[in-house]
Formats: sequence, structure tokens, C-alpha cells
Amino acid sequence: MRLATSLRVLGALLMLFSATMVIPALVSLWYDDGELRTFAFALLIIFASGLAVWLPTYRDRRELRIRDGFLITSLFWLGLGVAGSVPFILASSDLGMSMTDAVFESISGLTTTGATVMTGLDTLPKSVLYYRQQLQWLGGIGIVVIAVAILPMLGIGGMQLYRAETPGPVKDTKITPRITETAKALFAIYVMLTIACALAYRVAGMSEFDAICHAFSTVSIGGFSTHDASIGYFDSPLIMIICSVFMLIAGINFALHFVALRRRTISQYVRDPETRFYLSVIAGATLICCTYLAWSHSLPVSDSILHGIFQTVSIATTTGFATTDFSLWPTFLPIMLILCSFMGGCAGSTGGGMKAIRIMLILRQGVRELAQLVHPNAIIPLKIGTRRVPAKVVSAVWSFFAVYMVSYVFILLFLLATGMDILTAFSATTASLNNLGPGLGEVTAHYGDITAPAKAVMSFAMLLGRLEIFTLLVLFTPMFWRR
Repeated sequence: MRLATSLRVLGALLMLFSATMVIPALVSLWYDDGELRTFAFALLIIFASGLAVWLPTYRDRRELRIRDGFLITSLFWLGLGVAGSVPFILASSDLGMSMTDAVFESISGLTTTGATVMTGLDTLPKSVLYYRQQLQWLGGIGIVVIAVAILPMLGIGGMQLYRAETPGPVKDTKITPRITETAKALFAIYVMLTIACALAYRVAGMSEFDAICHAFSTVSIGGFSTHDASIGYFDSPLIMIICSVFMLIAGINFALHFVALRRRTISQYVRDPETRFYLSVIAGATLICCTYLAWSHSLPVSDSILHGIFQTVSIATTTGFATTDFSLWPTFLPIMLILCSFMGGCAGSTGGGMKAIRIMLILRQGVRELAQLVHPNAIIPLKIGTRRVPAKVVSAVWSFFAVYMVSYVFILLFLLATGMDILTAFSATTASLNNLGPGLGEVTAHYGDITAPAKAVMSFAMLLGRLEIFTLLVLFTPMFWRR
């Protein structure tokens, strides 16, 4: 373990993050909302904190190892969650946020969970609203992956960080020969999608400010909005359709977007088994949702189709936007939508959840085992497309699933111990660990009324989900700290 090396990188990354305070400061200056000093002080505090960590270790030039990558990634996201809370604490406007609330909001933004303790969004300063959206946009692609494209200028290798931060069992992750070029390619795709989404929103009738802010949270699959009513504020079928399309796109592997753009063909999406599975699950859930809403006369047929499609895509991709209170939908629909978030997006996307590739492998392994019972002497390989899946990959997926569910149970039990009712605790645990955001029961609209210990545990759960469980939990194993 090279602690000095890890601290040097951590300090550099914190100083880099402090620069992101410049844009909300400019937004405050533009709208004259009185928060310019807030972001100026936040920049100085975060930069000074990073400098204090970096200075004692800046001479350490040793290469990072995999262990260092895990430590830096975990510490950085934790440190970033605390650093990101500084503007909420210093805000001139009375946000009514405790330290716990501010850290919760910051971590929720950075992990693209979208759970919020804030209400009265329509009256908040523009710079504060923009800052929340920016947190999600930065968290979507992953601060560490973005930084990998810049760190070589500081003399820091990036491969270990990238391997530790990239979500899911990503196939063909290294889409260009050099890791810095890979990070730049993914970042370029991310920026292009954001610009396209913002332009589409603007054409559909949003203001420039709302279009940019909602493009940030749509492409990052975050779900924060600048209005309490979320996307429902705009009351526009066109905006709902645009949002649904970009949420679906952002839930697909970004490496696949890169290849499709480079080859100028959509055949990559058609041939990719994970993308087909991801779209099929969402299509099936959408069909059930729309049909039941219309059949039960909960909504008119046209609204059943429109809201059914939008809300299913929003929850299944773990975005969390809302146009209506889906918790009031009849019988099994709210629970079905919450359960859809366990899949989330594809590996290598900005989505949360366990990732479509893992769910697909688990299901196929189950079918394979049933076939093996009928034909015990047969050799039945597990395949994705034409590729045979190695046994160690299947074992890793099942291990991930086991640890995921054990973590889920422990978090659920803790929330129940704080006094939550079972429905609220179930949905809050699901929303936190899957980086979803909205829940049921007491957390349908916001998380402001839950206890401080519950918020602290949910903040940990959000980080756990964002860092794919093992990246964070590995720090708690004795073998990690042995030489």
C-alpha cells in the first residue's frame, strides 16, 4: 500500500474539483442571485483542503497499483461528497440544511441517485439549482474517469483508477490503445449527448437554463430537477418523449456509442446481446404498465401510454424523473417499477442498479442449470451471442449478486431499526443502493423527514451502489491492508 502516492493523487483530484465552483459562481453573477461569495469561498476551502493533502506528498512519484486505485477511488468519492456539501452549508439563502442533509444532497448528486432533502426548488437561487445539476453531470461519467484524461499532465498514471471506477463487468473497456484516449473518447461522447439533449429540450419549449440543467441530469441518469414537479412542471408530451429517448440512450454502454459513432452504423446496438436484453426488459415492463393503467381506468388511454412509457423508462434506468405520483398507481405497478431499478442500465453506462449484463447472465445460468438437470451428462456452455462465458466470469457475477443482496438486507434492517415502516424502508434501500432516487411511503416526494442516522446509512448505500459494492467493501477486508 503506497499511502503517500494515494494521498498525492487524492489532493490533486480535490484541487481539480474545486475548479468546478467557477461555473456556478458565474451563473450567480449572471442572475445576480447573491450566491457569488458562496461559491468563491467554497472554491478556496476545497482547493486549500486538496493542497493540504497534496503538498506533503507531491514528491512521491511512484506508480499506482490496483490496490491504490481502489483506495483512491473510495476515498475520493467520500471526500468529494463532503467537499460537494460546502456550497449548501455556506449558501446565503436559508436552505435549512444540516451538515447531514448537505452531505446527503451532495452524495446523492454525485452518485446520480437523485434523492433530495430540498423542497421549494422553484424559489431557490439559480446558481444553487445549477450546482445540483452540475454535481450529477460530473458524477454521471465519473469524476475519476474524467480526471484520467488530465492526470497525465500531473505525471500520474490512470489505468488503475479507471479499472476501479468503471461500472460493471465492462467488455472491451479499453476502446482506444491508451487509457487517456479512452477517457477522452468517453467524455466526448458524454458531452455530445448532453449538447444534443439540451438543444432538443430548448426546441421543445424549455428555457435555456432549464434545458441545460435537465440535459445534465438526463444524460447522467440523475433525476434532479429545477422544479418541485420535476418534468411534470412543463406539462409537455414532447418534452416527455425527448426525455425518455435520452434516458434510454444514456443507459446503453458508452463504449458501444463510441464504436457506433466511429463506424457510422447502428448495427452495433442490434448485435449487442446486453443492449437487446436491456431494451426488451424495459419494453416488457412498459407494455405491462401502460396496459394495466388503461385497463384499470386509472388514466385515459392516451395518458396511460404517455405516462406509462415515461415513468417506466425513468424508474427502470434509475433516472428518477417524475411527471405524476406513480406511488398512487394501482396494485402492483409501483412495486414493479421499483423492482425494475435493480437492473438499471447497461455496464459502462451512467445508469445504476446491478447492470443488465449481470441480470442476463444470472437468468441464463438459471436456464442452463435447469437444462443440466434434464440432461446431466450434456455439456451445455453458457454463451452471450457467439461468445462462451468463462466460468470465472459467471462466478464473479454470482458473487457480486450475493454480496449485493447481503448488503441490501443489512441496510434494510438498519433503516427499519430507525423506525421506518416496511414500505418506506424497502423503497429507500432500493432507491439508495440502485442509485434511483424516488421511493414509496415517506420518501415519495423527498427525504427531508427521515432521521439523521437513516440519511447517513443511505449516503453510504449510495456510494456502495455507485462504486459497484466491491470497490468500497474491499477496504474493510484485512487482506487489503496486509503487505
